[in-house]
Amino acid sequence: MEELFTTHSMLSLATLTILEIVLGIDNIVFLAILTGKLPEKKQPRARTIGLMLAALGRIALLFAISWIITLDKTVLFELPFNLNTGNNLHGGEAGAVASTTPITMKSLVLLLGGLFLVGKATWEIGHQLDPHDESSGPRAATSFTAVLIQILLIDLVFSLDSVLTAVGMVRPEDYSEHWVPMSIMVTAVLVSIAVMLAFSGPVSDFVNQHPSVKMLALAFLILIGVVLIAEALSTHIPRGYIYSSMAFSLFVEMLNLRASRAKVRSSGA
Repeated sequence: MEELFTTHSMLSLATLTILEIVLGIDNIVFLAILTGKLPEKKQPRARTIGLMLAALGRIALLFAISWIITLDKTVLFELPFNLNTGNNLHGGEAGAVASTTPITMKSLVLLLGGLFLVGKATWEIGHQLDPHDESSGPRAATSFTAVLIQILLIDLVFSLDSVLTAVGMVRPEDYSEHWVPMSIMVTAVLVSIAVMLAFSGPVSDFVNQHPSVKMLALAFLILIGVVLIAEALSTHIPRGYIYSSMAFSLFVEMLNLRASRAKVRSSGA
């Protein structure tokens, strides 16, 4: 028990919790857009159920840690091209450039998840551009289950990324008791889910009340989808570039919103 409260364990827990929250930002944005299509009374329930499913999925994957680690080791098949010609070598003579891209189970999940994100975000953008395409009545009533299914599917992708990050940061070999790293990872997941649950409502309201922010969020989802596809094809894109560009775009959008409010106030004066 004492090993759980050491400085090393506490630092690992704090760092991993922050990373889990950062990785969960994508999940909150996606959740906001999907639940925004439901009647207002059903949105909080959908957000809560969606995040609970995310928590259960991540914890289940953590307990399957030995299987998770093998996801990027067993090659299912190879694609007859290689986009990352400068780095990865898979067989052949020394110095040769690999001509194929290995696809593992992890790659396949990331690829399908990326394609789903790009397709779904593109469809939503088209829906936003067509003001006559409104869902109501029976369609809105049946969409609750459809929304939960979509949340569950994308939670699988985000959970895989989150769990692999946790496994990479909290290594079991660093602890004498096998339950300590698992406790740290489960606690970090639960804390991050609690934070996302607390902020999912305000974030969802803000996104859905500002059409331009919603469009920007959809563009972010396309960007994230492209990154997932690139990762699946063995092309690593540093996350710092992605998050910094997203933060800059959001900062510019906040300036636009503030300028719009100032213009409205001056015209009404």
